[in-house]
Amino acid sequence: MSLGLITLIVIIVFLIFWFVMIYNRFIRSKNVMREAWSGIDVQLKRRHDLIPNLVATVAGYMKYERSVLEDITNLRSRSIGAGDIKEKAEAESALTRSLKSLFAVAESYPDLKANKSFLDLQSNLANVEDQLQLARRYFNGGVRDYNILVQSFPSVLLARIFNFEPAEFFELEEASEREVPAIQL
Repeated sequence: MSLGLITLIVIIVFLIFWFVMIYNRFIRSKNVMREAWSGIDVQLKRRHDLIPNLVATVAGYMKYERSVLEDITNLRSRSIGAGDIKEKAEAESALTRSLKSLFAVAESYPDLKANKSFLDLQSNLANVEDQLQLARRYFNGGVRDYNILVQSFPSVLLARIFNFEPAEFFELEEASEREVPAIQL
């Protein structure tokens, strides 16, 4: 064998090894994002399961605030039916705003604020919100790592060949939503 042929074989083996390594990094990154989205999905389900109980508890006290309760119910349904990440993020942002309104209105009802079921639901919802924030952070970290892989050289070459597209972050719509909701007990 000539030196040129050996060099060519080494280069081909190196390129195959590089190709497999980068492709596997793409697959690993996509799986991390799927796992992270699953974590968000679990927290959103917990949140959605709490909302009907919260609405039912509050409904007995708030006779004149039906529109707030109806908005929350409608936004919960919209969020459950959302198809992609952007649509889910928009629906969840609107639901968060409505829940803030609900707790603001609840301040006007001292009997409600003293109700044990309401306080338990409020505490559970605050816990779910904390867990949801952590899940979002983990998901967005996975998206960041995947997007870096998709957009950086030389892996961008492989990304184009196999149609790996940048993923969307799970972001809040408004800057005011980035603040921690004030839940008073």
